[in-house]
Amino acid sequence: MNGVSSKCAKLKMYDGEDDNSIMIKKPLPLRAVSWSDTIEETDLDVPGTPRTPRTSTTKGHEKCMFHHDMELDHRPPTRESMIPEMSRSYKLLLSSLGEDPERQGLLKTPERAAKAMLFFTKGYDQSLDDIINDAIFDEDHDEMVVVKDIEMFSMCEHHLVPFYGKVSIGYLPCKKVLGLSKLARIVEIFSRRLQLQERLTKQIAIAVTKAVQPAGVAVVIEGVHMCMVMRGVQKINSKTVTSTMLGVFRDDPKTREEFLNLVHNK
Repeated sequence: MNGVSSKCAKLKMYDGEDDNSIMIKKPLPLRAVSWSDTIEETDLDVPGTPRTPRTSTTKGHEKCMFHHDMELDHRPPTRESMIPEMSRSYKLLLSSLGEDPERQGLLKTPERAAKAMLFFTKGYDQSLDDIINDAIFDEDHDEMVVVKDIEMFSMCEHHLVPFYGKVSIGYLPCKKVLGLSKLARIVEIFSRRLQLQERLTKQIAIAVTKAVQPAGVAVVIEGVHMCMVMRGVQKINSKTVTSTMLGVFRDDPKTREEFLNLVHNK
């Protein structure tokens, strides 16, 4: 494996849409990187990120155990209060389809569907600071860290049908490491929203960048989209692969190759 020098410099991230670039930090040749500069919140923005995720300081969340014990389900009053209105909307949808929402099999369907949708999108109520929860550790480790095959479930924002797959994340520490389970939690908070796979890939990479300011971050997602399986072209065996490479993973082909080999080895 390649080593990382003790000094760090700035990384540069491209938005992939045009010739413009977003300055985060740009690596010098072969992993000479330093993240001494402060990363601004706006520098790490990706479309689709809520401006004001609900936290323990938000009205109605003062006693929400979710913000103190990440192992608990998130059931704050602010989300529970959305169920009646959402249920009415689902009931109207059933009627519009020509169904009788009062028949036995559908009687409780609107409420069930509302609760399910709130669970599918619970990531809107979580923030990076909430899930990291101080699980960042000073460690003199400068070799690649990879967590692969993290299960992911999300909702296509175009058709409101699921897509699912696996996420692999790699990063090169710069004197700081992140608790391994937090990488899976980062996937969870961004996937449990209305999403595009392309955006989701970038959001995960940026979140890891913000959390531990590494020499580089790599994320690969392989997903199956039900909007291509159940409707439209109906290609049941198709898979979509997206990647985001930041820092040395983008600039150093050997580092990128090492990560991809680790991800693809079974």
